[in-house]
Amino acid sequence: MTDPKAYSIGIEEEYFLFDVRTRRAITRANKRFLTDIRKRLGNRVTTEMLQLQIEAVTPPCTSLPQARDYLASYRQALAEEAGNNGLGLAAMGTFPLAFWLEQKQTQKPRYDAIMDDLQMLGARNMLCGMHVHVAVEHIDRRVDLMMRLVPYLPLLLALSTSSPFWQGHNTGLHGYRLAAYDELPRTGLPELFRTNEDYEDYIGALVRAGIIPDASHIWWAIRPSLKYPTIELRVADSCTRIDDAIGIAALFRCLVRALEREPGRNADFDRVGRAITAENKWHAQRYGIHATLVEPFRREAIGVAAWLDEILDQVADDIDALDCIVELDHLREVARAGSSADEQIRVYDTARAGGRQRLTALKDVVDWAARTTMNVVNAGTREPGTADRASPARPGHL
Repeated sequence: MTDPKAYSIGIEEEYFLFDVRTRRAITRANKRFLTDIRKRLGNRVTTEMLQLQIEAVTPPCTSLPQARDYLASYRQALAEEAGNNGLGLAAMGTFPLAFWLEQKQTQKPRYDAIMDDLQMLGARNMLCGMHVHVAVEHIDRRVDLMMRLVPYLPLLLALSTSSPFWQGHNTGLHGYRLAAYDELPRTGLPELFRTNEDYEDYIGALVRAGIIPDASHIWWAIRPSLKYPTIELRVADSCTRIDDAIGIAALFRCLVRALEREPGRNADFDRVGRAITAENKWHAQRYGIHATLVEPFRREAIGVAAWLDEILDQVADDIDALDCIVELDHLREVARAGSSADEQIRVYDTARAGGRQRLTALKDVVDWAARTTMNVVNAGTREPGTADRASPARPGHL
């Protein structure tokens, strides 16, 4: 439990593909692009339910620099092959110039079944998130850890917000993605299950009733993974800046280790705390890093930057053990200077103030997101990781 290598980490990033000439999201997948990128990345790249999206998945990593190198190599390869086919790539929670009535579903049996169930809600799922898996060896601990990690979800969301625009409009939110995603069933905050038996009882009831085929159709903001022996964070928007993604992954990894080391921490999280967390989630969606949150145990108002500082002090031993002070220092900067959503809004407001029309201003936002997605150069504060010496397509299990 105290061995840092026990907490291996894997990251799944989802990206939007768009036409570089019009800056509008594609509506149908480019078959040549998919063929070319699969030659380079193999099973580390997958299609998503709608054809405007694509996902890249790291193998299990024992360090954050290693995970960063994998994501950097994937972003570079995806952008290069997209460019060869007249496409652009952008990591963001929603795409400013994507329109749901134009979208086409990817044809796979799983997606066919989901779309048949969700109907219009599935067609509106033009959303990209980042999922972070942290290994937890003992299955009986995962549900308890999930419950005790719930209070931190709004903070992780606020730091990741990258979805202020939806279907050509400024939503007024920093994180619109979850407002749209929460239309779906079995999303949002998990229920207060305290044991694996409770969770399995819930899953079993839904499966026996024919409502879901298995636990992979539970889409909460955090869940025990069905496929891997992990706790899976799902609350975060896809981060435009790669170092934002790595910082959020580092914080989640530290929190998992800290709570597993200290089984009593957050054990008194109750219905009132969950209700407060639901309100915090809304404020994180609405205001991002500018949100006023309520600390769910003391019941006191606190800002995002102040709460992050407080939590980082609490997990200082875990930061040292997992060697991620650089990544978390970057996250402190995000909390003070702004997330991707803040920069997108700034780009848009500047363009509008300069006389550009709404849709034209959104093209500037798309251009910023595409450039920033590709800005993966390591600033030199870390030694190079291992992704350049290991095949990105290497199979592995988290």
